[in-house]
Amino acid sequence: MTLRFRNDGTFRVLQMADIQDGPEVNRDTIRMIEAAIREAKPDLVVFTGDQIRGYDPAYIDTFLRRRGENPGARVRLVTEVEAKLKGIHRRIAARRNPDVPPEEDVVTLDDLMDDTRQKVRDTFSAFLGPVINAGVPFAATYGNHDFQCGILADEQDGIYREYPGCLNPADSLEPGTFALPVLASDGSDHVAMSVMMVNSGDYAGKPEENDAQYPRYVTHSRGLDLADSDGYGTPSEEAIAWLGDVQRELGERNGDGRPVPAIAFQHIPPQEFYDCLTEVPAWTPHAVEGARNYAGRCYVLNKAVCRPGSRLGEAIGCADENVGEVAAMREAGGYFALFCGHDHKNSFVGHVDGMDLGYAPTCGFECYGPKSRYRGIRLFEFREDDPAAYETRMLTWGDLVGRYSGNELRVFFEDHCVTGAASLRDELRRPQVAATVALGLSVTFAAIVRAVARRLR
Repeated sequence: MTLRFRNDGTFRVLQMADIQDGPEVNRDTIRMIEAAIREAKPDLVVFTGDQIRGYDPAYIDTFLRRRGENPGARVRLVTEVEAKLKGIHRRIAARRNPDVPPEEDVVTLDDLMDDTRQKVRDTFSAFLGPVINAGVPFAATYGNHDFQCGILADEQDGIYREYPGCLNPADSLEPGTFALPVLASDGSDHVAMSVMMVNSGDYAGKPEENDAQYPRYVTHSRGLDLADSDGYGTPSEEAIAWLGDVQRELGERNGDGRPVPAIAFQHIPPQEFYDCLTEVPAWTPHAVEGARNYAGRCYVLNKAVCRPGSRLGEAIGCADENVGEVAAMREAGGYFALFCGHDHKNSFVGHVDGMDLGYAPTCGFECYGPKSRYRGIRLFEFREDDPAAYETRMLTWGDLVGRYSGNELRVFFEDHCVTGAASLRDELRRPQVAATVALGLSVTFAAIVRAVARRLR
């Protein structure tokens, strides 16, 4: 399938980030996707990772804390609790006994994996349904939760290709890392722009090196999200080298040797995203605390570099190591923007050292995130004569559907989710939360004073 600028010289892309759901995809998520497609009439949809909620109770039998572990060996406590609330019972895999009749045999790991494969297909079918029905081509890369269902990215890649309109190539460098050239509107083979999909990895370190750190993972302030205390992963060395190689290949294809204008999409943001922020005193309203390498410092958006409408709702969840991805893009030339997901409450776009760095927030309703009206899908419109001068805006639930979701109580808790001391302090920097807490404490204090006064009479 060939991507091409329209006759009017435009090309539209929708970025959908962090659907993060199980086999029964939340109906509000589907409504969001349907409404965004109707509004945008896109030429391409890109999914930027964590389409699969790998820790969902539906995948409890094959859950992987990290790649390389035995499926179902170390299930998160929050998954166990949610499974009990939903009445989901774990099944234990065992080797088949040839001496036992099949009808009396126990379930095997193969059985459990086949069941999970079907659940992955059910998930894909649900959120891809509106895209396929609209006849829009799509591409997908991977995040840190997709593989945790037990089906790794290479196999998920093959499942995606079962659906019409999938542009994930079978011969890519690695699952989730590939180029999507967009040809000129005149019908020629000239590549006018390229959309780059990058697999940004999942978790740092090697599985066999982290067993001793498991107790630290359990007690870590962000332990519900991190698979170990080493933090998030990064693009592979091969992917970093590919960023330059692919530009040279596209230049040779065009016959002029020049890099083509390109935008990259991936899941986990690199450390340079902190360059879009300004460090501020801890008591600053709406400030958020940095994570890991940036812990203990508070930040707000740098309005001098960020576009109007940008929102910062949580710390940037980058890797501890800077592997030089953004530097490689600048050296290769052509790259004008890098957009990510991963941090569900962030939706800013900043311009730093000649490149845009931006987010799409979660468009899902089965995971933590901002208020319903701020969840959404990012729209890009590129012009053939100058793709770097693109326009982008959020298509939010509030604009497309309405102010409230189908389960606003759940969204309220997801919006105010506290996983540690840092996130608690972030909550207290939200003026409405601080005012509510102060009012509650004042009422409580007044009640105590009245009670004491009555006793003293």
